[in-house]
Amino acid sequence: MTREQIIHDIQAFFNLRELVCPHVYAKWGEQSWQFLDTAYLHTILVLRRDILRVPLVCNTKTLTQRGFRCNMCELVKEKRSVYVSAHMLGKGGDFTSSEMSAEKMRNEIKKQSGKLPYPVRIEGGVSWLHIDVIPQYGVHSKVYEFKA
Repeated sequence: MTREQIIHDIQAFFNLRELVCPHVYAKWGEQSWQFLDTAYLHTILVLRRDILRVPLVCNTKTLTQRGFRCNMCELVKEKRSVYVSAHMLGKGGDFTSSEMSAEKMRNEIKKQSGKLPYPVRIEGGVSWLHIDVIPQYGVHSKVYEFKA
């Protein structure tokens, strides 16, 4: 799939405002797609459409830093040492679903990992699904579960 096709298809499931922080959307609007990695977009498209097949929510009106984060976001501004994350690189996000628990989502992703277009990292032991496409050095499995 081309990047253009991925962006076209993903819009059936996600609004761009949901995937980037309000600061970024306020400045760049629909051009904010430029900050989201193609592998990440393809992964969350497949995740939503083909693997989990339930509604997924990233950012909301009150939870605004679960997708792409910029230097103006509180979670980033409060850091006092080097901070680089999948969120800041446009390669990861946090999702919830009213129809499936985070643990069940993680299990489904592992079970259906063959459908994933890229290897992913998922965060274990949290009440949301963090998924990203940051390559995990030395890991060769399709799904790597980590604890933050």
